[in-house]
Amino acid sequence: MLFENEKIEFDEKSIGIMNIADNEINEKYILGEVRIVTEQARYPLNTITMMIDSKNYELNPDFQRRRRWDDVKKSKLIESFIMNVPIPPVFLYENEFSHYEVMDGLQRLSTIYDFYNDSFKLVGLQLWPELNGRYYSNLPEKIRKGVDRRYISSIILLQESAKSKEEAQGMKQLVFERINSGGVKLEGQETRNALYNGKMNQMCLQLSRNKYLCAMLDIPHEELELQISFIYDINSLLLQNERYKKMEDVEYVLRFFAMRQIDGYANRTLSEFLDMYLKKTNFYDDSTLNSLRALFEETIEFAFDLFGSSAFYMWRKRSTNYSDESWNWFSRATTTIYDPLMHVLSKMIYSKDILLKNKEIIRNEVKNFYQENYDAFEGRSSNKNDIEKRIVLFENFFKSYLE
Repeated sequence: MLFENEKIEFDEKSIGIMNIADNEINEKYILGEVRIVTEQARYPLNTITMMIDSKNYELNPDFQRRRRWDDVKKSKLIESFIMNVPIPPVFLYENEFSHYEVMDGLQRLSTIYDFYNDSFKLVGLQLWPELNGRYYSNLPEKIRKGVDRRYISSIILLQESAKSKEEAQGMKQLVFERINSGGVKLEGQETRNALYNGKMNQMCLQLSRNKYLCAMLDIPHEELELQISFIYDINSLLLQNERYKKMEDVEYVLRFFAMRQIDGYANRTLSEFLDMYLKKTNFYDDSTLNSLRALFEETIEFAFDLFGSSAFYMWRKRSTNYSDESWNWFSRATTTIYDPLMHVLSKMIYSKDILLKNKEIIRNEVKNFYQENYDAFEGRSSNKNDIEKRIVLFENFFKSYLE
């Protein structure tokens, strides 16, 4: 059952090409609508650390992706500077006078910053293999000075490009989409985070750090890594986690909310469904968002208490040399289980005490449940009908413990 004001309309009327006279088009151009004011700058590499430390450059604005480069990719960027290979410019947005958000170039700027702070050593270099294992501080003097005299260019979108915060957000998202259309492919949630940022997106980002979700997705969390964090910084652990880097955790949160209105999935791809859901729910009022937040937090804890960190693992059949029907757990959370299980548990919150009393029996019986309904779970397809079928199966499974 949906909360008050939660229901959204998914059908959008298509907007056809407007029949506008040439003189009106010319007038629009003269008035400067959708025109971006820019300037260019060049920064010596050895000034990047000082720039970032000055707090005048914001590396992680809301529309940026998470840092994804490993040390090999970072090293290749530094090797390119050594060889004076042209590097694409970074894009900055002046959100206040002399204060900038990094729209595109997070990986490059953070790599330069880390390099000058000896945060990683060069590895995997092919044209300069003799520098592998070196930090900036112990590079040969000529190499170090050569890097210091290199520059990285920037294109700055000036504050006067937008007349309001809303217009600025739309412009930044538009530019981000255009400059990332031909580069490294963004994952679905990375694109959504850039193009459809708003209150719902911010809530999904916050809830992605829920300790129970992190435990079930095998993503490092401050409360779950107490011993390790004495040795490794939690951010270093996160940057080694593929699910975190690709924002899969954020998409998991979004999927939970979207599946509450699964009818909107009809006649759309999953990506289109999630895109449209996020765009529309960014305008939810605070009361609706708070109700959804509480529901997610209670449901994810319920799932953890009931099944532990393997709640979203699937019991699957694998062919082996010894048997044609060897069953084992797929030791990784899958949306095939997550979507229907979370949906059903959220509807059974008021019966959780009864189900938790039977959790040992349920944990044992769930293997038989997956085997008996394997045809419904084995495929990777997750269209609307597939998910609804799995929802019904889970509902019947849990109801048997409530009778």
